[in-house]
Amino acid sequence: MSERVTFEKQRQRAPSKRSLRSRSRILDAAERVFADRGFDGATVRDIAAAADTQVGLVHHHGGGKAELFAQTVQRRADELSDLRLRELAARKAAGPLDLEALIECFFGPYLDKAENGGDQWLAYARLVAHVSADTRWRELAAQCFDPTAQRFIDEIARLYPQTPRSAIASGFVYSVSAMLGLLTSAWRIRALGAEDSLSGNRQSLIAFCVAGLDACLSGRLAANVSETSTGQHVETS
Repeated sequence: MSERVTFEKQRQRAPSKRSLRSRSRILDAAERVFADRGFDGATVRDIAAAADTQVGLVHHHGGGKAELFAQTVQRRADELSDLRLRELAARKAAGPLDLEALIECFFGPYLDKAENGGDQWLAYARLVAHVSADTRWRELAAQCFDPTAQRFIDEIARLYPQTPRSAIASGFVYSVSAMLGLLTSAWRIRALGAEDSLSGNRQSLIAFCVAGLDACLSGRLAANVSETSTGQHVETS
């Protein structure tokens, strides 16, 4: 008797194709609204209007606003994590990794999605920027982003075994912030007269982050600052 009840409940919870389409449409709308207005500026009514559906249906699929926000963040985080870890495994199987390869493994899947996957991926970048800037989402970030970030920090630590992990983590966050800056500020790049396409800036972004990370983690940056502060010549070659 209990087995039959359990099966019936599971069958009732199984979403139909129509339900899955509705949920996807609502999450897409939530992504755009949260990205544009932030958590505090968005309302469930705004999201329902953007999804062209009823407020009650938004609550049915997403729960309250905070739960809907978390679901919206996690949806693409899971996909990106899988893509990044697959790329990392493939690169490791092909041979030893250097810092540039690690940054490409982490940046590449998102840059590919942002360039070829439609405007929703750019909206997601703005959403992630909101999460990163607000400590109230600490637990959400820890759940959605930290496990994959820690895997990459582990790999970077193997390249710089003498560098404190705290310094590696800081440099990694700087680099991710630069990637989000490219994804969210193309209009600023364009306003300053430079090319704003993702493909045109991709290699520049990776080179920028690799050079900055290596300078910080290898100790060269500290040495250069020390020499500059004492008036000594700084060798840059």
